[in-house]
This record gives sequence, C-alpha cells and structure tokens, in this order.
Amino acid sequence: MGVMTIDGRKVSFTNERNVLTIIRKAGIDIPTLCYNPELSIVGDCRLCTCEDDRGRMFATCSEEPRDGMVIFTNTARLRKYRKMIVELLLAAHHRDCTTCVRNGECSLQKLAKRFSVMEVSYDNYKEMHPLDMSSPSIVRDPNKCTLCGNCVRVCSELQGVGALDFAYRGAEAMVIPAFNKTMAETDCVNCGQCRVHCPTGAISIHHNRTEVWDVLYDPNVRVVAQVAPAVRVAIGKEFGFPNGESVMGKIVNALHRMGFDEVYDTTFSADLTIMEESAEFLERISKGEKLPLLTSCCPAWVKFVKDQYPEFLDNVSTCRSPQGMMSAVVKEYYRDPAHNPDGRKTVMVSIMPCTAKKMEAKRPNSFTEGEQDTDYVLTTVELIDMIQTTGIDFANLDPESADVPFGFGSGGGVIFGVTGGVTEAVIRRLIPGHDKLTLQNIAECGVRQDGFIREFSVPYNGMDVKICVASGLAHARTILDQVKSGEKEYHLIEIMACRKGCIMGGGQPYTFGEDSKDARTAGIYRADSEAVIKKCNENPMITALYDGLLKGKEHKLLHNEGY
Repeated sequence: MGVMTIDGRKVSFTNERNVLTIIRKAGIDIPTLCYNPELSIVGDCRLCTCEDDRGRMFATCSEEPRDGMVIFTNTARLRKYRKMIVELLLAAHHRDCTTCVRNGECSLQKLAKRFSVMEVSYDNYKEMHPLDMSSPSIVRDPNKCTLCGNCVRVCSELQGVGALDFAYRGAEAMVIPAFNKTMAETDCVNCGQCRVHCPTGAISIHHNRTEVWDVLYDPNVRVVAQVAPAVRVAIGKEFGFPNGESVMGKIVNALHRMGFDEVYDTTFSADLTIMEESAEFLERISKGEKLPLLTSCCPAWVKFVKDQYPEFLDNVSTCRSPQGMMSAVVKEYYRDPAHNPDGRKTVMVSIMPCTAKKMEAKRPNSFTEGEQDTDYVLTTVELIDMIQTTGIDFANLDPESADVPFGFGSGGGVIFGVTGGVTEAVIRRLIPGHDKLTLQNIAECGVRQDGFIREFSVPYNGMDVKICVASGLAHARTILDQVKSGEKEYHLIEIMACRKGCIMGGGQPYTFGEDSKDARTAGIYRADSEAVIKKCNENPMITALYDGLLKGKEHKLLHNEGY
C-alpha cells in the first residue's frame, strides 16, 4: 500500500495496475484513446499524460504507481499539450462527422468538444483510401483511423486471430490486413470486437437497415422477425432503462409498429437446438467417437475452427444455430398454403447481438434446398437506429408477447445469451427433474463460475461428463491446443467468441467495464428465473412441432451438411 498526491489531495493505493487507474479511482476522468484495461498497454495516444512535481511529463497508463508520487492532472501545459494532440489527430482524420456512423458516440469527437477545439491548425496530409466493404459483417474506413491500435490488440490478444496489424512507418502508417488484403480475404471471424473497441468510425457494422426498410414497405412480402436472447438486455439502456433490464415485450411492440408481420423469439429455436444437440451428444457418447463435441451456435467460433483447426471440424456439432433453425422452420411453415393463403413471399429478419450472424446467414449450409434461410441480419445497434428513425416512444410502449407458434421459449433458451448457457441448457435436458433444487444444483455445478475458462464435470448415467466452457477465441486456442496435445480431455466444449458470451457481442451497443457485463448477465438469468418453463423438452410448442411440421424433416431443417 502506498500514498500519492494527486492535484494536492492524498490518494492511497494498493495493487493498481498503473497511475491512470488510481487517478480515475480518485474521481478524475483522464482522457484516453488507446487505453483499455482488457488489452496490453502501449501508451500511443499520449492523451493520459500528466505532470509530476519536477515538471516531468509521462503517460499515466504505462507508469507504475510509487509511494510518494506527486502528480498534476490539469495544468496549463497539459491542457495545451492534449489540445494539440487532438488537433493533430483531427488533421489526419476524415471529418464527415454529421454523416458518420459514430456521430455523437465518437471518442475523438467528444475529445474535440472537451478541449474546445474549434478549428484545426494543421493541414490534412493523408491521402484518401477506399472503404473496405468486402466483409458481410464490418466496414473498414482507413480514413478515420487514429492508429490507436485497439483493433490490432483485440484481434490478436483477445481473439487470437491477428487479422489486422500496423503497416508502413511515420506519416504513412496504417492499420490494415497483411499484404493489404481485404477483410474478406483474411482469417477474420467476423466477431466485430474490433468495431466495439474502435474509438471512431474506422470500423463499423456492415448494416442492412435499407434492405429491411424496403421489404417492410412491400405489401407483397411477409416480413418475419426473430429476436435473440441477448438483445433484450442490451437495448433498454439506450432508451433510459437500467442497464441489463429485459425489455423484450417493448421490442415486440416496436417491431409490430415498424411493420413486421410476425415477431418470434429465438429462445424457441434455442430449445430446438438443445433438443437436437443433446441427442447428438448422447449418440457420440454411446459410440465413443467424434469427441469432444464442440458447440456450433457461435458462427465466429465455427469459422475459427475451420480456419485454424480444421482437424476438429468433425467434432463440431452438426446442429444449425438457433438463428438457422428458426429461419428454416419458419420458411417451411409458410410454404404450407394453409398458413400462407395469399401466397406472399416470406422474408426472415433476425435481430442479433452478433455481427458474425451476418456472415453465417450467407454460408452455403445456411440455405435449404437452394433458398437462403435468413434473408437479413440486424444487430442490436441497427435495431436501435431503426426505432429512433420511426420516432416510436420506446420507453412508454406497452409490452406485447411474441407471436405464435414460434414465440415461446424456455428459460434454457433464454440463457443462451451468456457464456455457459448452452451447456447449462444441455445439462437441464439430460438430468431428470425440474424442481427448484435440481435446477439450483445444475447452476452451481461450475457452469456459472467466474473466469473465461471453466472446467467441471457432471455425473450422468454412471460416468463423469467432463466439460469445458470458455469465451474469447484466444482462450479457445489454448483449449484446442491442450486437447490436441493430449494434456486435456473433455466430452463437451462450449465456446463463445466474445468474452462473457453474446451479451457482449460485436453488434451490441458500445459499453465497457465489468458493471455492464454483470448487469447484462444478471438480466439474462433474471429472465430465466421468471420463465414458466425451464427445460426445452417441457416446451409444449416444441413437442407439437416434432409431432407435426418437423416429422421426417428434422435433418433437413435443423442440421448442417458440413462446414
């Protein structure tokens, strides 16, 4: 423990990572662009620079705390220095702020306002580069890059992919894929975490709002929406609700008002996923082959396996994701003239927390008999934009229930939104009983423990089922390497590409810190606790589907032919 003096006040500290953390804990908001507590420290932007009692200026993000330090955070010298940095960044920045996707949310824009930058004293020396629109999930605009390196570090450190890096030197420096490839030509998994950590509009979501508006205005089209579990706990904060509060009923109402003919809940197809995946798991256990079973719900994770560990492709579950199952089933449902007497074309729009779902929708195995199952994917952020465009007073909407027959899912389907949720739903399916004690024991078996890698075992039919749950693809690499070398042995592995799972997906509203993650996680588990049905096999809608529409079509509609 030590004590330092910050702007004339004594501040104690213990094991804080750096001086910046201590200053912020003292209630002083030091500006940064390149600093993120989840990433390595580079000290590139220099905006967090402070001054000591000897006149030495230093970046607080890379300075280790020392007892007796005397620090000044707001001197005339520092203010001039920070303002100069912001001006230099703006000089090399494409300043189309009014039409930029990050207008109002851009960190650089906020810094310019904070330091009263009314004009830029320097010429823009950078040549304009074309936008990279090759990815179905993200758009890269090199003209808005501040060279903070956040996307580079996220992609390599948190995701273990390394699709982006620095190239060239000095004034020519850029962040680009290797050999100046497009994003589509790299091993990018489309997770969108680079977009989440980008402080400007240099990386944004490849939106599909225009196409969706077009079909909503077309009277000859039936437009059906499905809403993923994690969306309901992330959208509310943008409309004044407490962080993590589930607002699914208001989302349904808003979508109906926007013109969607039917609104279904993806928790329904999450139940379908568990029905199929648990059966597949038991079959593999009985045969002792293709183990460990790797979950297939996260498309970024599946692409990671395909690109980085093709030897494990046979281990990936053949089950389609909940998005894929819902779209395939709904389109099959409306092929029946009894359900579609006017013969309208059905367009499926899925609303997801995930940018990689846009890529998944275009995969060859996301087509049924030549027809694309999910026509368009909107992220949570895109849905927020569309609601705001309509002028709907979201906060005062009355909640509405999702439509039948695909609008009702179990609590097991809801928890798909958090890491470990798929596994917990599988365990609920396999273990008899649905009383409160049984469910509590399942929740406490290790599936909800802290950490990005969770290892535990569950007794089932006289054997210990060894399970690993992880989030973040860098951790997935660690796990697969250990399995490959024989160091670890599991029966089931669940991976979510984004840390903490879909609640922190690349298509969710910008948010950092454990408070936001914890609030969204708590919101998902709260929605589960309020669900009448907890297990997929107790959902009467699922039973009816297997007895009716799905008979003889289970494989065609619910499984992939390969990756």
